[in-house]
Amino acid sequence: MSDVIDKAQRQSEMILARELKNAQVHTKSTVSATHCTDCGEPISEARRQMVAGCVRCVMCQSEFEHSQKQLRR
Repeated sequence: MSDVIDKAQRQSEMILARELKNAQVHTKSTVSATHCTDCGEPISEARRQMVAGCVRCVMCQSEFEHSQKQLRR
């Protein structure tokens, strides 16, 4: 039984690694927004450079991630 679980875990890890790699490739070429799509405030240059493709300011992104966690419960 544990062999089946181990095999499924390894497969899951491989899929996750592949998806993360694909996301990084697409994200690096994505242009960040200059203003937050939620509140309209400017997104700092430092954030725009560190998080390629960002569309929210730090505060709105935090609120968005928190609301997504609540939906998953």
